[in-house]
Order: sequence, then C-alpha cells, then structure tokens
Amino acid sequence: MLTDKQKRFVEEYLIDLNATQAAVRAGYSEKTARSVGSENLTKPDIMAAIEEAQKARSERTGITADRVLTELAKIGFYDIRKAVKWGANPGDKTSENADPNGLNIYPVSLVPSEKLDDDTAAAVAEVSLTQTGVKLKMHDKRAALVDIGRHLGMFKEKVEHSGPDGGAIPLTGLNVAFIKPNAS
Repeated sequence: MLTDKQKRFVEEYLIDLNATQAAVRAGYSEKTARSVGSENLTKPDIMAAIEEAQKARSERTGITADRVLTELAKIGFYDIRKAVKWGANPGDKTSENADPNGLNIYPVSLVPSEKLDDDTAAAVAEVSLTQTGVKLKMHDKRAALVDIGRHLGMFKEKVEHSGPDGGAIPLTGLNVAFIKPNAS
C-alpha cells in the first residue's frame, strides 16, 4: 500500500518521467529529492503503480507504442514526390528556359492538400507563405528513422573500456575474493 506522498510521487512522475522533479513536486525535500526519487523507482509497489497508471493513460488517450511507431514510420518513409512536383510542364513558359541537365528545373509546385494521402500529410511539418512563394517543411526524416531503429534495437550502443593511453586495463594488484552466501 502506498503512502499519500508515494501516490503523489507516482502522479508527478508521469508528467515528465523525472524522478527528482517528481519527488520535489510530491513534497519531498529538495536536498533528498534525487536519492528519494531514485529509491522510489526501485520499490516494486511504486513501480507497479507507475506501470498501472501508464497503462490506464495509454488506454484513455489511445496513445500506444504501436501508434507512436506508426506515426514515426509515416515521417521516416515519406516520399517527397507525393507532396512536391518539379520539372518541365508542356505549355509552361518557364519550362523553355529549363536546363537540360536538370539544374534550375522549373516549375516547382506543391500538390494540393486534398490530393495528399494521409501518410504524406502526416510528414508535413509546416506550410507557410513567404515573400518569394510557398514554403513546405517536412518533419525530420533521419531523426524518425533513428528513433525507429532504436526502437527495433538496431543501434546497440557499445562502451569500450580501456586502460591508460587506450591500452589494456592493468590487472596487476587486482584481488578477487569469493564470498560465501549467508545461510539465513
């Protein structure tokens, strides 16, 4: 059974997943907030309450890991050609001056929003009118792909340990002791 302060910690932790700040907002002293927050995250009853609250929030909002991954996939796999058209169009006066090597290709036009499929529209971050025309900004495709890759475990971070000047770790003077477990 959680104390009132622990229940408050759980509620506050769900805001930003920062244990120290959650402890402060829950009423713990600022001096001890870091250690209390860390300690609270090791207590099975508090962790169970956090997991239960996260599950309830996910059900309530409809935001799940699958949904987030689906939205990231829309950004990571969009095809810019579905939102922007470029190249010479017959009868367009500007196309007569287009470079045959593909440089300075005219005209460039946006696909009307009602013709965008839902996945491409989800990848659009901003459409704005500038002094020189319309600006289309897409969400960061690379960042979305990195997030997807991390979720799928594609980018395992490896930490290499080495001794002085990048050499081997010296083992001289290292003591190994075997401790017999308590028979309690």
